[in-house]
Amino acid sequence: MGRRRLLGLLERHGLTPSRALGQNFLVDPNTAERIVRLAGVGPGDRVVEVGGGVGSLTGPLAATGAEVTVVELDRRAAQVLRDELAGVRVVEGDAMALDWAGLLDGGRWQLVANLPYNIATPLVLDLLDGVPAIERMLVMVQREVADRLAAGAGSPAYGAPSVKLAYWAEARVVGRVPATVFVPRPKVESALLEVVRRPDPAVDPALVPHARFVAVVNAGFAHRRKMLRGALAGVVGPAGFAAAGVDPAARAGELDVAAWGRLAAQAHRPAPAG
Repeated sequence: MGRRRLLGLLERHGLTPSRALGQNFLVDPNTAERIVRLAGVGPGDRVVEVGGGVGSLTGPLAATGAEVTVVELDRRAAQVLRDELAGVRVVEGDAMALDWAGLLDGGRWQLVANLPYNIATPLVLDLLDGVPAIERMLVMVQREVADRLAAGAGSPAYGAPSVKLAYWAEARVVGRVPATVFVPRPKVESALLEVVRRPDPAVDPALVPHARFVAVVNAGFAHRRKMLRGALAGVVGPAGFAAAGVDPAARAGELDVAAWGRLAAQAHRPAPAG
């Protein structure tokens, strides 16, 4: 919906955007259609949206014939969605605390959403960790967040979230979105991030439990300026670095997901006798 329609809708329902909820409503129909086109959804697809607001993206998604479930924390906005969009399933709740398995009830799903900036990174990573039914995401997030999640080893934006995402999926930035298409206008630019779940994790969980992998990555990036021999002191010893084929003088940002997996496989292993 355009700016005039959105402002009229807000006035009619007595709503104002909530800063606390990170509400920045999309007011550019071309951007909404662009997101739907990039998502590639249509009849028979199952789509979940987080932070539907008053339907700027929900409406175009539903118009494709896809089965749309929208999660909205703001009960006032949720009521607008129910009033304005027949046929869309509206769930009131906090996306960070939902019973996602019960909500999605199996099957194959896509997440397509303009995510609130304050939950974008943890939500994407939590859904990859715990909701395998979501096989693909196309999300609009803060530009720096998109760059960070899609970054590869050696990039200035590369960090622990990049590695944790790469464990489960491949990601790429597929578009930029200016601040001018939102009400209220945010102080930052946005980007469209595509995330496609891998058929299998990048690191075999039978060899390296996921919890151990995450713990080693967190330890390494907690002191990202240090050489890994220092950042992972007490976690991986000299023999472990050798077995993993990783230079202990390297720094966290230089290792790809496979190298982190090899290091995690060596974590806390005692030095060989002799």
